[in-house]
Amino acid sequence: MSDCVCFSSLEDCDEKVQPGDMVEIFRGSYQHWALYVGHGAVVHLAPPSECAGAGPGSKMSIFADRALVKREELWEVVGKDRYRVNNHLDHKYKPRLSDVVVREALALVGQMLSYCIISANCEHFVTNLRYGKPESRQVRQAGEAILLTGVTMSAVGLAVAALFGLISSKDKDGHKH
Repeated sequence: MSDCVCFSSLEDCDEKVQPGDMVEIFRGSYQHWALYVGHGAVVHLAPPSECAGAGPGSKMSIFADRALVKREELWEVVGKDRYRVNNHLDHKYKPRLSDVVVREALALVGQMLSYCIISANCEHFVTNLRYGKPESRQVRQAGEAILLTGVTMSAVGLAVAALFGLISSKDKDGHKH
């Protein structure tokens, strides 16, 4: 993973962004992902509501079931958001050859693909191109957070039920019934 965190131009990161790199774009409460294909351009899966600098407004993409594969200039996709090179699965999977990844990405441009925030989002799209494995860290982390919240709420519910049970099973003098 690159330490490079940029803003709205490639100037500071030019040497560090390589064809086949995954680019993480920070959109507030979530990240949009694109694949760098060289010459300042990226290929990305864009739900109908996703536009450059969309920020929180693109959250409506959770309702989309189709998305368009686009080739655009990185700066157009990033808008005013921060971004970085983030090949976060390089430790887990061997990246495919960059020329193969770029060729396959460019061949998909213009196609409308199925889109699902849980199983076929923009991060799944780029990880599948780079590694041949569609994965989304965002979906996994959200699932873990939901599971942890559920477990916590269950524990709190059991504690309240136990406490309520103890209180209601005693009379005024503290005797159990």
